[in-house]
Amino acid sequence: MFIVTTRLPRRRFLAALLLLGVLLALSVAVFSHVAAVSSGKEPLLAATNDARVAYLQSLGWAVVPDPIEMISLRLPDELAEPYASYNQLQRKQGFDLSAYCGENVERYTYTVTNYPEWAGGCQADLYLHTGRIIGGDIVCTGEGGFLAPLAFPSPDASAD
Repeated sequence: MFIVTTRLPRRRFLAALLLLGVLLALSVAVFSHVAAVSSGKEPLLAATNDARVAYLQSLGWAVVPDPIEMISLRLPDELAEPYASYNQLQRKQGFDLSAYCGENVERYTYTVTNYPEWAGGCQADLYLHTGRIIGGDIVCTGEGGFLAPLAFPSPDASAD
């Protein structure tokens, strides 16, 4: 059996420990990013109006290109009602607002012109944080109005 010993000055030991910590943190960050991208849960970049309209169009919606409203709001520190119920809709779509509790977000509202078999007005809401889509919904107003996910409804789907 061989025993090897070495003398390592405290300064070098601390520097090596710090470097190891930085490398570990970097590898965790890279792994998290790769996992988010591969799982499809990477927030969608939509910092411009054209990008937001293109996103809605990619889902099958025809919208008036200019938003009818843009507001900034702060999400609560905890998602109590009605936010908790609303977040259930977001989770079904692959979003999760709980990651943004206490953060400032923007909501862009667009007029939808092609909701199937609905005579009332419909709007698409997109929630963004730092230019990335973190949630959204379709709101159809009037008698019998409802809130629906962003996915374009199939012909046999009924309103929730």
